[in-house]
Amino acid sequence: MNKIKIITDSTTDLSKELYDKYDIEVLPLFVTIGEETYKDFYEIDAKKLYDLVEKHKTFPKTAAITPLVLEQTFQKYIDQGYDILFTSIGSGFSMTFNNAKIAASLVEKDRVFLVDSQNLSSGTSLLIFKMIKYIKQGLSAKEVSEMVQDFSKNVRSQFAINSFDYLHKGGRCSGTAKFVGTALRLKPIIKVVDGGMMVGKKPIGFKKALNTMLEDTKKDLERIDKDVVFVTHSLNYEDAEYLKECLINMGLKNIITTCAGAVISTHCGEKTIGILYLVKE
Repeated sequence: MNKIKIITDSTTDLSKELYDKYDIEVLPLFVTIGEETYKDFYEIDAKKLYDLVEKHKTFPKTAAITPLVLEQTFQKYIDQGYDILFTSIGSGFSMTFNNAKIAASLVEKDRVFLVDSQNLSSGTSLLIFKMIKYIKQGLSAKEVSEMVQDFSKNVRSQFAINSFDYLHKGGRCSGTAKFVGTALRLKPIIKVVDGGMMVGKKPIGFKKALNTMLEDTKKDLERIDKDVVFVTHSLNYEDAEYLKECLINMGLKNIITTCAGAVISTHCGEKTIGILYLVKE
């Protein structure tokens, strides 16, 4: 059986230390603001993004990884004797996954195995951690991809949004237009459902939004896969610590806190924060 290489994109929002620890190849999406384009994760992070937005007084645009870059990366590892497991931001959010399909069709058959996360940010990383677990158990890349694809429907992702501006300008969440400029105190909970984003509950005040996410998590508590739970935020360290402490008090021990990168932050805005986990069947 061939060695297995996990390849993902920069929207999975893990730290460099975690990518390095598990030897994961990270390909960047792109962020353009002003007249400059930056490689997400490598050349721009959330802080730099917001600084540039303030400087240029304009919203950024993002772009997917091209089929050529994906093909070249796949071929590089195939030449080294690897089978490849690839997952990325879900196909409903970016062309990256569809471009990976194109790239996989251009290299040797049955060497690249794709998992559509149908999710974003550390919602995708939950699936990566399952890949790592099953690789350690000795499963083949094909077996891992099939098992992990089944898990994609069990990812629960919810985010509290502090500002509508980025979410609305990004255009990736239906149902937000009617709130813009009319309900400044509403702090909607955005959920990923069936590969897309939708507005869930709409609490008044950000603290209430945090507690609403915690209440929803508590309802799932008996079903939560306790291997790993993520708290992911866009420059909101204080609330991240609050959520982490509350989750630990619920009995969830393996909490990983991550900071969203520039691409995810482009579409959610500063202070956005989420709780992400898998549920058991």
